[in-house]
Amino acid sequence: MTTFNTVLNKPNNGLTFSHISQHQTQIWRGSLDYIAFEQNAIKQKLLTLEKPCHIVKIAGNIGVTNDGYLTPANNGASEQAELLISLPALELQQFGDRSFLSTYNVKYAYMTGAMAGGIASEEMVIALGKQQLLGSFGAGGLPPERLETAIKNIQTSLPNGPYAFNLIHSPNEPAIERRAVELYLKYGVTTVEASAFLDLTPNIVYYRIAGLSLNSNHQIEIKNKVIAKISRREVATKFMQPPPEKMVKELLAQGLITELQANLASKVSMADDITVEADSGGHTDNRPLVCLLPSIISLRDEIQAKYNYEKPIRVGVAGGIGTPESALAAFMMGAAYIVTGSINQSCIESGACEYTKKLLAQAEMADMMMAPAADMFEMGVKLQVLKRGTMFPMRAQKLYELYRAYNSIEEIPQAEREKLEKQIFRKTIAEVWEGTAAYLSQKNPEKLGKAVNNPKLKMALIFRWYLGLSSRWSSSGEKGREVDYQIWCGPAMGSFNDWVKGSYLAAPQNRHVVDVANHIMLGTAFLYRIQNLKFQGLQLPSFYSQYQPLNSKLEM
Repeated sequence: MTTFNTVLNKPNNGLTFSHISQHQTQIWRGSLDYIAFEQNAIKQKLLTLEKPCHIVKIAGNIGVTNDGYLTPANNGASEQAELLISLPALELQQFGDRSFLSTYNVKYAYMTGAMAGGIASEEMVIALGKQQLLGSFGAGGLPPERLETAIKNIQTSLPNGPYAFNLIHSPNEPAIERRAVELYLKYGVTTVEASAFLDLTPNIVYYRIAGLSLNSNHQIEIKNKVIAKISRREVATKFMQPPPEKMVKELLAQGLITELQANLASKVSMADDITVEADSGGHTDNRPLVCLLPSIISLRDEIQAKYNYEKPIRVGVAGGIGTPESALAAFMMGAAYIVTGSINQSCIESGACEYTKKLLAQAEMADMMMAPAADMFEMGVKLQVLKRGTMFPMRAQKLYELYRAYNSIEEIPQAEREKLEKQIFRKTIAEVWEGTAAYLSQKNPEKLGKAVNNPKLKMALIFRWYLGLSSRWSSSGEKGREVDYQIWCGPAMGSFNDWVKGSYLAAPQNRHVVDVANHIMLGTAFLYRIQNLKFQGLQLPSFYSQYQPLNSKLEM
């Protein structure tokens, strides 16, 4: 049994308290046996988030307990234990916006973003959904028949959700974008994550309005929810406002929406949620989160004041979220939810090959660079990729420089063309064009016709052959092409690897996407508790402030 005298002999645990002038209105009562004074025991008490945390002082020693109870202070009476700080229990559901949880029927304000080409795979979305977490399937770049298969697989495993599907803007192939929308409407996919949009298109507007109706109380029901991923105010503005009137009229004239839906469109925003995308993998503007998020939240408030939506738009964050520290920072800045991306690509459920996952697990924060994007090559759009272990970014940049410098393949000097064939294509240019033409004749004969009479477009399509295949090689594990793997990745991957170094999560074969999510959310809550204690005067050595993923949290 712990007594007052035994407390006197407790070892120094490093805790100190800076007195803040305040009148103590409560005291702690309980057994001294439940107070921890030793470092490891104290940390375990701090980690017990589901219970309150009381910091007490006895005989000059500071201890921590989750037990006992508080009562009003009895003026004049001396107590064995002095109550320094008391914090309530913490639930992971407290972080972010509670309406995000109810809207999508999830347990955390946490989501995994889409990684194109099925890297954010069916397995990933299903594993998350079974634990009531929202994942977005990486539909970008997939043919319609492959997307349709994914819809059926996910809906079979998650008949009641939660799940989302990506709708990526395809300026060069609007028919692909339209076909994805048609499939989503056909199969009743009620949540899409819209990404890479530079402007609204009739396709995304059609999806949104086609889900509008009135319920029995004459309230607007929004069946088709849109989570728009943006990094620019001008694009965010378009998604925060109602659908453009011109597009609404065109859709109505085409018979795609009803008169009622057209009328309701002016009363709803284009998106339910805006994901502020900072320095992320893939398509990104490399914006700093601390500048971008406050700006978009302010914009949301302006637009809400103008339109007075019944349900205000939520603003979440993506890009750079790879540790509990970054997640807590996002929530403290007002994020309604957080979205992870790059870190999930190294998980078991990812559609990336094992070689790619090993490269990702070794990545450091400086191992990323920008490279030309296949889908918007001619526009000069770039995306963020891993440079460690691959030559792709340098080779892709070389292709773009040649595209800018010359008007046709034939204009490129012979020596440069030979380098292309030997080092990058590993085929003759004629063979690359033959394969490209065969593909386009089936998928986009109109573009093929244009390329025949447009040497500059033909050159772009030849270069896009390499850019398009390189990401598929990374997913399929194409042997002999490892140095050409295009691996979309942001600096969050490096920070995640630093965080899990020395733990079981350092090895990619141990990384489960649900386990990672649980650890990030648990770590977020733990660090929030630590910061609260610091704000109230408790000074703790760094040992207490570190959350490390020591054990699997798959079962939570």
